[in-house]
Amino acid sequence: MSTSTSAPSAVPDPVSEPASAPIAERAAAPATLAIPTAGNLTWRPATREDAPAWLLLRNHIARADAEPYVETLEEIEELFDGAWRDMAADSLLGFSTSPADDGALVAWAQVECPPGDVTEVRAFTWGGVHPDRRGEGIGRELLAWAIGRGRQKLAASGKDVPARIAVFAEDDAPASKHRLYERAGMTPRRYYSDLARPLTGPDAAPVPEVALDGTLRLVPWSAELDEATRLAHNDAFRDHWGSQPQTPGQWAQRAGFAPDWSFVVVDEAPDVDALLASPDTDDATAAALRAGEPLVVGYQLAGRYPEDFAVRGYSFGYTDILGARRAYRGRRIALAALAAGMRAFASDGMQYAALDVDTANPSGAHGLYASLGYVKTTGSRMLSIEL
Repeated sequence: MSTSTSAPSAVPDPVSEPASAPIAERAAAPATLAIPTAGNLTWRPATREDAPAWLLLRNHIARADAEPYVETLEEIEELFDGAWRDMAADSLLGFSTSPADDGALVAWAQVECPPGDVTEVRAFTWGGVHPDRRGEGIGRELLAWAIGRGRQKLAASGKDVPARIAVFAEDDAPASKHRLYERAGMTPRRYYSDLARPLTGPDAAPVPEVALDGTLRLVPWSAELDEATRLAHNDAFRDHWGSQPQTPGQWAQRAGFAPDWSFVVVDEAPDVDALLASPDTDDATAAALRAGEPLVVGYQLAGRYPEDFAVRGYSFGYTDILGARRAYRGRRIALAALAAGMRAFASDGMQYAALDVDTANPSGAHGLYASLGYVKTTGSRMLSIEL
């Protein structure tokens, strides 16, 4: 399981200040990118054929740094499927030139700008260096390359809105990693908590039964409701800090998705006239309402990550994203969907339910999770350069 470009519970701060200059100016993009010279490595972009070796390196780094997850081949290969990604320009792999290493992959970086960004534009950077090759300056030069590429992509976006170059790190990552980011001008901006609660044993609180009112119905996720769920998610997270709309292409990429653990809430008889009259109804939802499409008003989409069971020391179901449409908040919709997911996890023998949340979440989510028995297991942070 890997970190994503849209943290499941990233939530709102005050609205960002208007951009003061065109993004092409603020980004200060370099004309050319300096390829790292430290470590005497050979460098080239990543290809799909590199996925197995890339996975081995990433998971070796994860184990060495005691990260609370590992990744899968599906997650790596998915990087090459997004039409908005240009892996030939936005990735860099470093290979050892020592004959004893037989050309082993020892360093990597990748940069991505999500295509759905509207009110702010973001460049996310990822990367790593094999533990045996740290201390040679490779990470510093590789991060400089990634930040430079991020600046280029932001400048090329043409989106004259606030901008950000960001990276994620575990709170208990090696101190050298935090120093690397901060010396590159990246500042801790947001903190996240990974939470878990037992589903079995004496410490497992009962999963609540939640009755929905009126014409609201809890149903299993289905492919027929997936687009309506995407629209619900974009509405639910529209006022959340760090969140931007997801395009259909972004939404379709969900390695590890567990449809049998996922649930949505549908309003079977919505007040279409009232919703269309509301200034809070977004254009995509309005078009769907006029077309008579189903209206998903809440959802819990879960992931199955068995490769992480050994890392955590227990089996679990993971709530990847949870939300309710803004016009439907206060009706226990998210709780109903979450509880359904927890029961599905338990039915399949999972020992724990897990999720993550922004520590600055103002929606009351922390109180909800605490009341259900969730406790913090690990923490992470986002560091960024704001432009």
